[in-house]
Amino acid sequence: MQSRTPPDFHNALRDQFGLADAAVNPEVLATSVRRFRERGVVLPTFEQVTHPQAVPPDLVGDADPQGADPRNLWRVHWYNDMAGNRVEVPEHVVLTRELTGIDSPIIVLLGNRFPMITSHKVMAAFGCLAPRLVSGQFDPTRHRAIWPSTGNYARGGVAISRLMACRGVAILPTGMSQERFDWLDRWCEDPSEDIIRTVGTESNVKEIYDECNRLARDPGNFIFNQFAEFGNHLVHFQATGAALAHVFETYRESSGRDARLALMTSATGSAGTIAAGEYLKDRYGTKVLAAEALECPTLLENGFGEHNIQGIGDKHVPLIHNIMNHDLVAAISDRATDRLEVMFNEPEGQAHLAGKGVPQHILDALPDFGFSSICNVLAAISAAKVLGLDEDDVIMTVATDGGQMYPSERARILQRDFQGEFTRLDAAEVWGEHLANVPTDATLEMTERDRNRIFNLGYYTWVEQQGTPFELFERRRGQDFWRELRAYLPLWDEMITDFNARVAAS
Repeated sequence: MQSRTPPDFHNALRDQFGLADAAVNPEVLATSVRRFRERGVVLPTFEQVTHPQAVPPDLVGDADPQGADPRNLWRVHWYNDMAGNRVEVPEHVVLTRELTGIDSPIIVLLGNRFPMITSHKVMAAFGCLAPRLVSGQFDPTRHRAIWPSTGNYARGGVAISRLMACRGVAILPTGMSQERFDWLDRWCEDPSEDIIRTVGTESNVKEIYDECNRLARDPGNFIFNQFAEFGNHLVHFQATGAALAHVFETYRESSGRDARLALMTSATGSAGTIAAGEYLKDRYGTKVLAAEALECPTLLENGFGEHNIQGIGDKHVPLIHNIMNHDLVAAISDRATDRLEVMFNEPEGQAHLAGKGVPQHILDALPDFGFSSICNVLAAISAAKVLGLDEDDVIMTVATDGGQMYPSERARILQRDFQGEFTRLDAAEVWGEHLANVPTDATLEMTERDRNRIFNLGYYTWVEQQGTPFELFERRRGQDFWRELRAYLPLWDEMITDFNARVAAS
């Protein structure tokens, strides 16, 4: 990519934010080639992650989809079923009025079909590590890959590290679900050193950054900050965006309706997944909604607090969040997501929903919705009311992970809110409070002033605290910056193809 920017600005993009357009260190690159040759690792391109249909099945072979097998790199895409088999259309469920109370269908892609961590965050980790490796910035024989997050991205990073022949380190708040830590205990090379617990829970992202800054003093540590790695944005723009579009086109054809893709909702988290909304906006004119926790309404009202919608760390605006291209913000209470997660997984909750006419195929899918997945759906319902959407207006979102990641949280909520047992009466009350009357008072259709207010809030994190060049921070305000980023995708694919050819050479 020919740089239109001064060299120092170009170097900042390359070194700090993962936007290398050529080999940076040939010696490190040669070392990586030798390591991959020794371990038999072959990398998919971003195009193959987006469109895996053309990938020969023997590249996956008989690899256990939940195992640390480098062939699972060829499963890091949306086209898996629960057994790790490739499917023609990404697995999804269409939520209808019986559950949602609105006329607009809500189509939810199921992220727990991804391998190893049962969450699509493993794809984000690949999108960050692969460009750094094939450009010679990351040395798998020397560097530890540091993966800061509130859970799923850290697990995805550790998994991708294992597959790509290097050592991964997870940083996450101590208050996250026990299932996350149990998984990390099994996958980390040395759990005592490679699992770093920071203070707090979902909203304590600043403490994660502080730990990254401490670790970065050691040149053997390489920080993959998902909130600032543009590979996270780009892999979701292309791969998740294309998957959503494929599912929508399939729905439109099968329904026989003149459906419009009116809205995409996504809890912000690192702002990776929500980049898919920009793909849909370009193609269909889709509006994009950023969701967050009402208990920590950072985007809505520059607020703060703590919440339990695990997977959407708050109290900051990620550097890779293109808020200037989004349309709505919605704040959803963790009281709703906590209680609905219990309802979706308890027999009395399922029975109550069945009594309301919710079809069996939807009931069967509800255990595949974790906290942030439920947040995405509630934001979709609220926005449909605000925008006045009808049965021809399709809403799309993703289920980042499933309820399988939260049995310990469910047990805690059951004890706290329902005296240890979820009854038919509890189900009726949860239905009435959280589904029959989804509120709209915390859903904002943004003006240009709102977008600028939220954009400006990021200054304090990225320029004052994290040392991001002001020119880069400010250039993100315009859409030309984001469109120009997309030129890296074919360049990275060329670099991956060349890397694989060198690995294969005798």
